[in-house]
Amino acid sequence: MHFLETAILLFLGAFLLTYLTIPKIIGVVEYKRLMDSPDHRSSHKTKTPTLGGVAFFYTLVFALFFMRGWGVFDEAMYIIPGLTILFIVGLKDDLVVISPGAKLIAQVCAIAFILANPSFTIFSLNGFLNINEIPFYLYLIIAGFMMLTIINSYNLIDGIDGLASVVGIVIMVIYTTIFYLTKEYFFALLSITVNASLMAFLGFNLSSDKKIFMGDTGSLIVGFVISILTLKFLALRPNAYTELPFLLENAPLIAISILIVPLFDTARVFAIRIANKKGPFSPDRNHTHHVLIDYWGLTHKQASFIIGCFNLLFVMLFIVLGSTAKNLGMVIMLVSVVIFLGYIFFRYNYNFATLKQKIMLRRKVDQIKGKVEETNGKRKKRRSGEREAPDHEE
Repeated sequence: MHFLETAILLFLGAFLLTYLTIPKIIGVVEYKRLMDSPDHRSSHKTKTPTLGGVAFFYTLVFALFFMRGWGVFDEAMYIIPGLTILFIVGLKDDLVVISPGAKLIAQVCAIAFILANPSFTIFSLNGFLNINEIPFYLYLIIAGFMMLTIINSYNLIDGIDGLASVVGIVIMVIYTTIFYLTKEYFFALLSITVNASLMAFLGFNLSSDKKIFMGDTGSLIVGFVISILTLKFLALRPNAYTELPFLLENAPLIAISILIVPLFDTARVFAIRIANKKGPFSPDRNHTHHVLIDYWGLTHKQASFIIGCFNLLFVMLFIVLGSTAKNLGMVIMLVSVVIFLGYIFFRYNYNFATLKQKIMLRRKVDQIKGKVEETNGKRKKRRSGEREAPDHEE
């Protein structure tokens, strides 16, 4: 079967499987009362079904069975154990909550299966910042840290309706294109499968009557796949880059630009929490999407769409620049953009423990003003009534 036929069948199969089974998951979650209850940090106001990521897991496992023949190093058999570990951990975290330490250990175990496959080994940075050959132990450290960062960064942006799905779709479209051009068809099919599931899930996530969250179950799985695709992108052999519209040495910067939304948001949030003398993993409403909603008054759909468009445009800009510019100039530009964006969003939150406190204070003031105006209005009516009463008696 040709690649195009396989891609179409996998896309349709993954989309339909996710789309048709999510309502069943919603029904079970509602029947068993496993819904996510809103708290002071939540962007939703009613109990909402979670565990949408369950559909991602079995869809991916089925798809990996059908695409196993496309892998050169039998990658599917190394991905399934990691997916299973993160599925179990994410499911438990959605139901009863587990400690960050236990979650981290599970992620390391899942990543170990990927690093054991020779398809993902990075032998060289191809001249990025004048770095060429790298020893194997250094590859393990860099790759492991990078995958952990990507998994947790993607998990952190899953805070409002549609955002994780939209960003995931943008990333998958880019990686599908990259791996198709480099003839790495297994990873192109993997990107297409996850993209189909995210598109099917997005409709329910934005729905008003059939809403469901992907939960940690979904965000860990999708983040894991994104980290795998990023590692494979950086592990491509030099001859593969001849088909791509940017210089070989700029590949690490292109990877950062693809992941700019989760990486920037995570770095910004950690900086704010540390500046406020809190732990980097302490929960709050300091994320970029919370700023757009709470401070700028955008809806979930508007914030998700704007962030997704920014991600796509940012990648396109860096691909264009990466076709001619040296990586040192691109590094300077990337740092400048990050500092500029960091200033725009950081200034809203530095002096407050959370932006939510500021918004709640504003709402309380508005409520008090409303009550005062209402009381004054009643008094005026009462006085006017008292004045009209004698005239009526006459």
